[in-house]
Amino acid sequence: MSLDEHVTNMCKICFFHLRNKARIRDSLSQKDNEILVHAFITSKLDSCNSLLYGLPQFLNDCLQAVQNCAARLITRSRKHDHITAILKQLHWLPVDSRIKYKILLVTFKALHGLAPSYTTEMLQPYRPSRSLRSASKKLLIVPSAKLRGYGC
Repeated sequence: MSLDEHVTNMCKICFFHLRNKARIRDSLSQKDNEILVHAFITSKLDSCNSLLYGLPQFLNDCLQAVQNCAARLITRSRKHDHITAILKQLHWLPVDSRIKYKILLVTFKALHGLAPSYTTEMLQPYRPSRSLRSASKKLLIVPSAKLRGYGC
């Protein structure tokens, strides 16, 4: 299964929305621009994070370009300004780190009973048959039967 078409289509849709927002950004405050970007762009970048984990670098770069463009739109910065400072100003993680963070957040919530039951049921604590030094590290076992069809 390849996500090339999905990511390419998602980037096209996001850039379409960003071009439309760029036309009206001068009539909106920075806070209103940020709300629109979160509603139309960030929500698309965050959807299906578990499927986007481990993307090839060129697809990750496409998603990062969308996030960079959105950050520049909000801060009204120029195209050639260094993006790292802009992302830090907005408190945004790069796309690959954001994907990992969201997966880890769902895992944490599942382990602590804060996630839906279907997520919690997929994780099982590792209980070794004999005493091991790693027994106190709270490692997980993900049943392989539940991973079939997820591309993991």
